Amino acid sequence: MFELTGFQRDLLVVASALEKPSGQEIKERIEDAMGKAVKHGRLYPNLDTLVEQGLLNKGQHDRRTNYYQITEKGKLTIQEQLEWMRSESQALPA
Repeated sequence: MFELTGFQRDLLVVASALEKPSGQEIKERIEDAMGKAVKHGRLYPNLDTLVEQGLLNKGQHDRRTNYYQITEKGKLTIQEQLEWMRSESQALPA
């Protein structure tokens, strides 16, 4: 959990909310949440890191478009983050 950057954790959460999203779909969703543009040079290396760490699977919709799907390890990582935040924060319900 702590080996991920905040941006990588955000990408993981966004990918988990969608059914086999493309990189472009993740990009649009994260840009809406952040309120600013995300360059491809930032997005795809971070998605690749999540794939390399076993948190996302990467497949192909077609010859040009990849999709990303959260793994069980990715789901556990999000859950661990939420549990840690609840245990450390007075602002979140236990």
